[in-house]
Amino acid sequence: MALKRVSIFGATGSIGQNTLDLIGRDPERFQVDTLTGGHQVDHLAEDAKKYGARMVVTAYDDHYQALKSALSDTDIQVGAGASAMKEAASRPVDMVMSAIVGAAGLEPGLTAMNAGADLLLANKESMVAAGALTRTTAQKNNVALLPVDSEHSGVFQALQGERRDTIERVILTASGGAFRDYTLEEMQSVTPEQACDHPTWAMGQRITVDSASMFNKALEVIEAKELFDLAPEQIEVLVHRQSLVHALVEFQDAGIIAHVGPHDMRHAIGYALYGGNRANLPLERLDFTKIARLDFAAPDLKKYPSVDLAYQVMRAGGLMGAAFNAAKEKALDAFLARQIGFLQMSEVVKSVIDTLSVTDHGFEDALNLEHILGMDALGRDMAERVCATQK
Repeated sequence: MALKRVSIFGATGSIGQNTLDLIGRDPERFQVDTLTGGHQVDHLAEDAKKYGARMVVTAYDDHYQALKSALSDTDIQVGAGASAMKEAASRPVDMVMSAIVGAAGLEPGLTAMNAGADLLLANKESMVAAGALTRTTAQKNNVALLPVDSEHSGVFQALQGERRDTIERVILTASGGAFRDYTLEEMQSVTPEQACDHPTWAMGQRITVDSASMFNKALEVIEAKELFDLAPEQIEVLVHRQSLVHALVEFQDAGIIAHVGPHDMRHAIGYALYGGNRANLPLERLDFTKIARLDFAAPDLKKYPSVDLAYQVMRAGGLMGAAFNAAKEKALDAFLARQIGFLQMSEVVKSVIDTLSVTDHGFEDALNLEHILGMDALGRDMAERVCATQK
């Protein structure tokens, strides 16, 4: 059995930590090559020592000395900043876990694929902002693009052995987040702390708030279109409180295959880490005699207008996904900084999308990274200006 060299971008986040947990349980199969992170320098250094990393990079130049000091008693290569991140992504490894949050994960993922690594994709923004470019890069380099989101992993697994032209619809489930039992009026005044209290999943701050607003599901709808080459009308969203059914695929013969499993990200991570094969994972086994019911409901689009925005973005095509993601990230920043209210996040993003849909923004090529990054910058600038008017 050949040892697989693995790099983890975003190693200190929940996806990165769960990936390291699985790697640590199978040292005869996996070897950690590179770990990257942000501000949690001590944590990054501890994991580098624990898992025998060969290179460690922090995304922030001003953390270089702290990271260097923390690893001074080792021969681990240390780097910081954009150039070090590019070097880390260019290393000759077998696979890269792309778990950096936000659009910042796009370029490292593309670089890794160009260097010949399979990409385990937890960074949904790569597909939302640059789906065509990401797919094309994987195909050009003959590398695998394996989804790590639980919903997309579920769809991916349901499609094994099936013809894509027999798909009738794909259903992604959503927990409904922290405010699924709130009224629209109650959601007007919720705080970042309340938005971070997820009812079923343990995730990082930003993705938990995105879940509460269902912007996370909006991103996943666009990602599903790009990953599986679907038409917008083939994708549906259902609120599923128990978070046990992650995705369903209906075929033209009316048969439906559902992916069901515990709400533990190590399942989707493990399926990708083992190359689409099933390993013996240390996860809870479901006891269906103890599951009283499985509930499904259509999302309330007045409470969650972000879902509707996803369909508007897919219909627009081109670089609108990049603008959507950029505006969403800026609106989220503003909410976390208490500059705008929770429901205003959707208003900010809608304003940007509506404006761009009727103006000539000067960017056209969705396969051109420079154009994608240009649209990202434009979307952020527009969103920041809209946020300023919402105060």
